[in-house]
Amino acid sequence: MYAERAGQMVPALTDIHRLVGVLVDENAPADARILVLGAGGGLETKALAGFRPGWTFDAVDPSTAMLDLAVQTLGLDASRVTMHNGYVDDAPLGPFDAATSLLTLHFLPPEERLRTVTEVRRRLSPGAPFVAMHLSISHRDDAERRTWIDRHLAYLVATGMDSDITEKARKAIELDVPVLTPEQDRTILEQAGFTDVTEFFVAFNFRGWVGYA
Repeated sequence: MYAERAGQMVPALTDIHRLVGVLVDENAPADARILVLGAGGGLETKALAGFRPGWTFDAVDPSTAMLDLAVQTLGLDASRVTMHNGYVDDAPLGPFDAATSLLTLHFLPPEERLRTVTEVRRRLSPGAPFVAMHLSISHRDDAERRTWIDRHLAYLVATGMDSDITEKARKAIELDVPVLTPEQDRTILEQAGFTDVTEFFVAFNFRGWVGYA
């Protein structure tokens, strides 16, 4: 159920996981230790585990229930993952060979987002990649922002999602989720100390970046 719902919410989610794996694999050694921030559900970690049998993971999420679901999703690969219930401050200090954060940072206001990304950077080995993907709405004014939110909701309807769920999604994006612009998101990564920040994915309101410690 969770995997199906996630696939409806985010365009090309399975392909995003593959893209993230490719970006991590470019620089990470065969025995890489990887930090996964916002790992509840386990889909991202499961996909990464399929890239290299020697990779191990530290998975961080504030929801115990979602970490339990991640263990189920991972199956036998769960033996390669250490679960941490909490936030970035509860993650080990590393050093890690790579880090990822998918569909997580858009929940954080700008100041906390910068602090979180800075803490990720502090835990990475020099040159290690950090791959992030989340909601990021490009707009020149409020009207254009509403247009892109409407398009996002229309996509959810097109995937077969119920109208009550799409309405909850609208309220969340408009009132509860501090979605930034792509320019603001990129600036936060650069302010945290990441270099060569590059956008690798865009689909409607979802964007992904890779930067290096």
